[in-house]
Amino acid sequence: QVQLVESGGGLVQPGGSLRLSCAASGTIFVIYSMSWYRQAPGKQRELVAVHNTGGTAVPRGANYADSVKGRFTISRDNAENTVYLQMNSLKPEDTAIYYCNVHLRGLMGVGEHWGQGTQVTVSS
Repeated sequence: QVQLVESGGGLVQPGGSLRLSCAASGTIFVIYSMSWYRQAPGKQRELVAVHNTGGTAVPRGANYADSVKGRFTISRDNAENTVYLQMNSLKPEDTAIYYCNVHLRGLMGVGEHWGQGTQVTVSS
């Protein structure tokens, strides 16, 4: 059974920074990608950033939504199966629940797993 535990959300003023983390535990054979999504009230969940492990079809590296490019950085600690999202220059429109997503192969085969979500509020 794979579990994802998120931490790091909170209230921050515009222009401030936060760092989210998401640790995956359980029996994991391969991680294909680790991502962050967010969902604001009344809006659909959207992809914020993804870090691909890399392979024959998908190059290794990070990709970002246009709205966060230059402000957010996704990184991974492969030894700890942990993904981070460093968020700088935060804006009120970044307010949302942030979810991590891990695409992996575990005991149950290949699938996607979601964290419980962490609230990020940007307000003065």
